[in-house]
Amino acid sequence: MSSWPQVDLEEISDISAGNPAPQDANHFCVDGHPFVRMQDVGRKHIDPALVETADRVSPLAVRECGLRLYPVGTLLIPKSGASVNLNHRAMLGQDAYVVSHLATIIPDQRKVLPSYLFHWSQRYDPRSQAQVTSLPSLPLSLIKAAKVPLPPLDEQRRIVGLLDRAAEIRRRADAARGRARAIIPALFLNTFGDPAEDWSEITIDDILAKQVNAIRTGPFGSQLKHSEFTDEGVPVLGIDNVVDNEFKWAKPRHLPREKYEAFKRFRVFPGDVIVTIMGTTGRVAVAPDNLPECMNTKHLCAFTLDRSLAHPRFVQGALLFDPGVRAQARGKANGQIMEGWNMGIVRSIRLRLPPLPLQSAFAEQASRIESLARHLDAAAAKAEAMAAGLSAEMFGSSGTSV
Repeated sequence: MSSWPQVDLEEISDISAGNPAPQDANHFCVDGHPFVRMQDVGRKHIDPALVETADRVSPLAVRECGLRLYPVGTLLIPKSGASVNLNHRAMLGQDAYVVSHLATIIPDQRKVLPSYLFHWSQRYDPRSQAQVTSLPSLPLSLIKAAKVPLPPLDEQRRIVGLLDRAAEIRRRADAARGRARAIIPALFLNTFGDPAEDWSEITIDDILAKQVNAIRTGPFGSQLKHSEFTDEGVPVLGIDNVVDNEFKWAKPRHLPREKYEAFKRFRVFPGDVIVTIMGTTGRVAVAPDNLPECMNTKHLCAFTLDRSLAHPRFVQGALLFDPGVRAQARGKANGQIMEGWNMGIVRSIRLRLPPLPLQSAFAEQASRIESLARHLDAAAAKAEAMAAGLSAEMFGSSGTSV
């Protein structure tokens, strides 16, 4: 990268603001070119599929408003509003008219490839360029002065190919991961959605392990303060470990071992079902088999099941996917989701209990699907890291990540 010249963006592109938005109903039609607005700009190429619902500009609007049609490959950067600091970017995948709140950058394709400039723009941070943390607006003069590393066109094509492949891997992994995780609710409802007559109706309380503190929340706020958390010691679990409906290690929180000794009754064990009961209520995860000794906060309710009666993965599925169980989490007066749960509510939740072998079969299938989803997560993360590393190498590390 050091041998590539750094050129001002205006040296390799035509930079201007977009068009004022047409206001008259006669300025729009069903078969004209689309009019791209601020909400159409994220981190994407704007292709026909993404603008099917956009306003279409009529020839009358072009004549009366003097609109400029921007070609395929035009780079769009917000120059006003909150999107300035969100670093939203887009590239036109078809000819279109563009609102004036967007800066339009038409690459000189004799010097720079549109896709190369698009990838560069995803790391371009005008706040860093202006040496500020926030911009109320983005003047065209600042965009024009942005520095772009400019390798030869053949090298640009190689870079674009690598970054496009990484993005495609990430896109496919994300899509496959979403499909994999969508299978589990369908699997649950297909297996348990039509309960047999001999499945008894029980409560969570009925299937708790016969032990002291089989169900527990964390200590009250006055007993455990955030200021007491340390970088090392016994992990303390919170909402962020459960919010995605699967157990994940999140922001590390620990208590010194000597402090934890007073809170051992709040320990979370492998295989426990963990439910969020404050803030974002009703999210459910199962503690993994390799869970180290740890405890929960007051935002969580953890309970240990009698494994001769109920499998944790079945109970998790019932709490998440069974319509009858979910309905019990709603207020009886107005049908709204309750803002907070407590141990009494969790204990009283009713469900139909299928035979344990059927629960175990579901759990085994769900575990295989989640294992596949985790592999896809890893593939997406690897692609993300590869793209970010390559982009940082090509365009510098001071801008935004890809």
